Amino acid sequence: MVDYSDSKNFINRELSWLEFNRRVLEEGEDKSQPLMERVKFLAIFSSNLDEFFEIRVAGIKQQIENQISDVGPDGLSSVEIFDAIQRRVHDLVAQQHRVWNLDIIPKLEENNIRFHEAHSLSKEDMEWAHQYFLSEVFPVLTPLAVDPSHPFPQLLNKSCNLILQLRKPRKTDQLMAVVQMPQVLPPLIRIPRKESESHLLDFVFLDSMIRAFCGDLFPGLKLEGAYAFRVTRNSDLYIDEEEAQNLLRTIEKELRKRNKGNAVRLELQENCPLEVQNFLLETFRLKQEDLYKGGSPLNMLHLFPLCSNDAFARLRDRPFIPSFDQALPPNADIFEVVRRQDVLLHHPYESFDSVVNLVECAARDPQVLAIKMTLYRTSPDSPLITSMIEAAQNGKQVTVIMELKARFDEENNIQWARRLEEAGVHVLYGVVGLKTHCKAILIVRRDEDRIRHYVHLGTGNYHPKTARMYTDLSLITASKDLTQEVATLFNALTGLAEYPGFKKLLVAPFDMAQRFKQMIDHERDLALKGRPGRIITKVNALVDEDIIKSLYEASCAGVKIDLIIRGVCCLRPSIPGVSENIRVISIVGRFLEHSRVYYFGNDGAPLVYLGSADWMPRNFHRRIEICFPVEDHELKKQIEEEILPAYLKDCVKSRELKADGSYVRLKPNKGEKPFQAQFTFREMSRQQQQFLAAKSANTGLPRPVPQGKSAEVRPR
Repeated sequence: MVDYSDSKNFINRELSWLEFNRRVLEEGEDKSQPLMERVKFLAIFSSNLDEFFEIRVAGIKQQIENQISDVGPDGLSSVEIFDAIQRRVHDLVAQQHRVWNLDIIPKLEENNIRFHEAHSLSKEDMEWAHQYFLSEVFPVLTPLAVDPSHPFPQLLNKSCNLILQLRKPRKTDQLMAVVQMPQVLPPLIRIPRKESESHLLDFVFLDSMIRAFCGDLFPGLKLEGAYAFRVTRNSDLYIDEEEAQNLLRTIEKELRKRNKGNAVRLELQENCPLEVQNFLLETFRLKQEDLYKGGSPLNMLHLFPLCSNDAFARLRDRPFIPSFDQALPPNADIFEVVRRQDVLLHHPYESFDSVVNLVECAARDPQVLAIKMTLYRTSPDSPLITSMIEAAQNGKQVTVIMELKARFDEENNIQWARRLEEAGVHVLYGVVGLKTHCKAILIVRRDEDRIRHYVHLGTGNYHPKTARMYTDLSLITASKDLTQEVATLFNALTGLAEYPGFKKLLVAPFDMAQRFKQMIDHERDLALKGRPGRIITKVNALVDEDIIKSLYEASCAGVKIDLIIRGVCCLRPSIPGVSENIRVISIVGRFLEHSRVYYFGNDGAPLVYLGSADWMPRNFHRRIEICFPVEDHELKKQIEEEILPAYLKDCVKSRELKADGSYVRLKPNKGEKPFQAQFTFREMSRQQQQFLAAKSANTGLPRPVPQGKSAEVRPR
């Protein structure tokens, strides 16, 4: 009897996530990438690591402090996990700085892009830098003494700061002070050049400039040292929704605490003296293992402005524009199209403007009676919310279920909630104790024959900007049965009705986990009867223990299972007698893989679902999630024969998970051409654009001009 619960069969969640971030770092190491794309991945690596410490490491440290002895399926204690994390992160951060210093910087210099320490500038540049400091930087700096009458200042989470060593003339006692680097100033400053040297792009980091001239802040004192440091704090919010009389105000109050959470990591300039290092560790109540030393820049988030600088366009990926779906070209009557057929959009290859246009048309259409929408994340200038406000002003019944607890988007969502309420939109904050993570829009329209529901369901957020960078799938449909279930679900979320159960929709936290398990078990039973069992799943993370054990059972029965897991995967493939029929790959490329697809062979009558849910306990039990079927034959065929096979065939950006938890980058077999899924989808998108342009030219219709700036799609 196989013990599927054996801890040897599970990979630790946190260590698996670090392996994902290692894959991000590998993209920064990849010399086949355009140079600025490599820089971008180094910055993304740092951004990912920040959130990991703010949430995951902070939680583990709390467990250790509270002496919580619970262990997960992998059998590791909190202390063992923390020890493993700090060892791996130290290695990864050192690797990141090696790539930057030994590889990226020399290649940037080959392209006349140079970084300088302020103290080593030429005399002429030093004079310019000092004048810039006095005119632009000095006025916004505030020196903060640290002594018995001046306690150590409360520093913002993830802010960059300098700690200074000072001394009075003819005095032996050393003084200390802190200078916070102002966030209102650019972290990278370009040094001006003469016209004859305009091809040279020379930069100095803001922290380096302040270190060079901060002695001006302390006249009469001798500056003996200035060292950059950065502290990361616990940023999780702790909200008792049942006790909160006003959830919006409660979250606002908690947000003010985020910058004051307990410190969990200290990043420090590598040449900082031991006594200063120990002083900072003691001040923040951290230990040696919480200290991460680095060079310049201390945190590579400061490289993001470099990546978006138009002066370096030749060093970035080739720009491209998303195509429109053939069924929904610009100027199409979207409601007429959707009455005839379902529409599947593959973002970012197909323009998210089609979704924006749907809501804009609904807001202005006099036949539209009501619009309902769930909102988890959106952009600060969201055209979707603008349209919802316009719809309310046009007298339509407009409802938005706004998730105020979307991590790190809480403040943005609070601001939008207030604006929506002021415009007369009914704003609800979801179900107590659950995050509303599903992506759904319901439009109620009075058509000529009857009142009809139009629905958009998606795997990604209603965020036009990230829709240019994340891969997602959208379904727009007027299918009577499916849209009626969506309407009923909205009523259950906004009213007091109990969950009624659905035939088509899988809804968490009610029946989604159970029904996914049933579909996995069905494939297992088919295989036991000698029928072909087949499962393909594409999600961001696989953590749920029950689902993993069901997949192990299916594997042992002979079901062929392919898992496309971008990030965390706690399942171990290729274990003899347990997971020999399971293959796990992860794709990290130009776009963030974000779409969730669930495919079950079903004995020749495939079931294909899309949705917003990863296979994690939080998605199954602590969130409102929707997974929805793709029933149109042609659209199902597109996913089954075009999209999923492309991911499984990728041998350029794909890594395969091994039983020991490591990932190996795939390469083409001998004689095979390299195949990259994202590149293939981009090329198909360009073909789609050419097809639509030719069609417009032949029919005399206006040539479609996509509104986005960063995506593409494939023809149907």
